[in-house]
Formats: sequence, C-alpha cells, structure tokens
Amino acid sequence: MRMAWLWAGVVLAGGLEAQVPAPALAADDRVRLAEAFRLMDRVGIPVAPGERDAPQAVLLVAGEHEFLLRHPNPTPDFTSLGADSLLGTTVWVRSRSFPPGLLATFPAVSGVPTIVVGTPAATGKSATTWVLTLLHEHLHQWQYSRAGYYPALAALNLSRGDSTGMWVLEYPFPYDSAPIGRAVKALAGTLASALGEPTMRRPAWLPAVRAQRDSLLALLGADDRRYLEFQLWQEGVARWSEYAAARAASRAGEPSAAFRALPDYVPYPAQVTRGEEALRRELLGLDLARDRRVVVYPLGAALALLLDATGPAWRERYAAERFTLTNLLGVD
Repeated sequence: MRMAWLWAGVVLAGGLEAQVPAPALAADDRVRLAEAFRLMDRVGIPVAPGERDAPQAVLLVAGEHEFLLRHPNPTPDFTSLGADSLLGTTVWVRSRSFPPGLLATFPAVSGVPTIVVGTPAATGKSATTWVLTLLHEHLHQWQYSRAGYYPALAALNLSRGDSTGMWVLEYPFPYDSAPIGRAVKALAGTLASALGEPTMRRPAWLPAVRAQRDSLLALLGADDRRYLEFQLWQEGVARWSEYAAARAASRAGEPSAAFRALPDYVPYPAQVTRGEEALRRELLGLDLARDRRVVVYPLGAALALLLDATGPAWRERYAAERFTLTNLLGVD
C-alpha cells in the first residue's frame, strides 16, 4: 500500500509539472520590442540609412528568463515559443544567464552580434529612451558585422597582449592627467556652446572646435590618440544615433496606439529636444578624472551632431575612415 501511495505521488507530481505554463513575453515588452523593430526597419542605421544587412538579434533579459528574437541560429539551450504575430518573428526562450540590468551588444548567441538588454525597469529607462537605446545598440551590430572590423581593431595595436578584448574598456588612458582633463573640459564646453545654437548656425563653431581638438590631441601620445579616436568613433557615434533616430522617428509615422498608451511614453519630437538639452548639460559637467571612459559618449555624440549640421557627407566618410572621428572635422 505504501508503494502504491508513493507511485501515485510521482504520477501526480509529474502531471502538475506538465501543466506549468511556458514562460511568455509580457504584453508591454512585446509593444516596446515591436516599436524598436519598426524603427530598425524604417530608420535603419542612421549613419548609413541605406544599410539593411546588419543583424537585428535581441536577447531580452526579463525575470528569470531570456527571450531571443530575430536571431538566425539559436543555440540548443533555447526553446521555441512559436511565431509572434505582433513581432513578426519566432520567439525563443531559455533560463536567465545574464544580469537583469545588462545593456550591451556582443556575440552572445552563436557568434552573432546580439543586443542583450534588460527591461526598462531593470535598466532605468522610459519606454521611448529604451527603444532609442536599442537603435544605439543596433549601430554597434552594424559596426561589428562590417567586413574587416576585427582585423582593423587588432591593427590599432592597443591590446598590449590582452586576448580577451577587455582592453577596449581597460586601456590605461591618462584619465588623471590635469592638463588633459582641462583640454577635454574646454572641448566639451565649446561643443556645448555650438549645440546651443540653431542647427544652421552650428557650423560657425567649427574653427573653435578644431582648435580645441588640436590642443587636446597635442597632449596625447600616439597610442592614446588612437584609443580616443576609436572610442569616439564607436561609442560616441552610437550615442549620437539615439538623437538621430529620434529625429528620423518623428518623420516615420506615429507609433502604434499601444506604444503611445504606455505610461512613460514620450513623443519623439519632444525626445529630440529633451535629449539634446540633456547632452549639453552632460558636456558642461564633464570631468575626465571622475567620468573616465564615459566622456567619449557625450563628446562623440556632440561632434557627430556638429558634423550633421554641415550636411550628410560626413556619414560616408565615417563608414570609410574607420576608427577616427575628429579627422572628419577637417582643418583650418
């Protein structure tokens, strides 16, 4: 009799386990992802708007699960949840392996540059800024997937024996140098002044910006100059793409009613103004010794916004002249 009860318990437990519902994307996450994919398809890569071949794989870290979308080759640890009619793609799921607040692009699944992103609550972003951040990360997907990216990165000769790639974050740039810190602050202040002007008047600030650029670069050794240019090219322009995408989104038609109904939705035209105002404040408060590598985000974004005011030609040069940004400002 005791064995019968034990067997019944096993059967009952197995039946209950079989009835546990499969994890599913939350409704609001589907709405936000749908808007991000809409902009990827319509806006594309702001610095190369004709490009349509960049990966769009996204791994959403949500709760205790990770949901993979628009990926061409999921690994065997993912289970298919079937096609999602709103997202227009198959959704795959696995147990969580990345931190819930992660926001980065790297070959996370099958070697494909994948945006790994937590929910807005975990990353501290509103619905609109979260979507625009995915456009930022999508630019990284384009950068990393272009032919010759990794050989060109190695050719910078900045790794100093590091084969893990961590040198990109940990390169010993002279962040604590007072003269270099003053030069960074001067460049940032001049860029903030330029961005305070209407777009058509910003090119008048180019000579002043070029002078500040030259003063900064003159203080740097050859390796440090290459590292700064690389970071401005890669991370600064990716930050710029958030502002460019917001502008393009303002012309790309209304988002869905469901996206507009989210409580933290901000219309794209309003986000353009908010974003540039926040960037100017960030530039005016920059401190190289305190902010360290993070200074490249606002500096590079501001340089790209200034270049934007001169016309679209810089974008073609950006794609061709890899790992340099300040050269695109020209010379006096």
